[in-house]
Amino acid sequence: MGEDHRYPQHDFDGEKGEDKILFLSRVIKETQNHYSREKKGALYKFLFEVIERSIIEDALLQAEGNQLMAARILGLNRNTIHSKIIKLKINPEDFKDYRKSK
Repeated sequence: MGEDHRYPQHDFDGEKGEDKILFLSRVIKETQNHYSREKKGALYKFLFEVIERSIIEDALLQAEGNQLMAARILGLNRNTIHSKIIKLKINPEDFKDYRKSK
């Protein structure tokens, strides 16, 4: 799938009482710090694409590759998600039958 292990790895530990919003904020800050020199001038676009890719891939996973269902999960128009999938070079076919194969 679209997983790229060049990104810093993070673990969410709800057992220690970390709020999901605070966790996301921490991950964004750590990623920003990690890439601040490397992605200078393009950091916003880079972070936005990483987050957008993750959200779309998660919705496609839940919808087993069905773009219309993924769009509904995210509250997007099907044309919008389709154009984002093309822009991010995500292959919805990679998400079909994914749960069954695990």
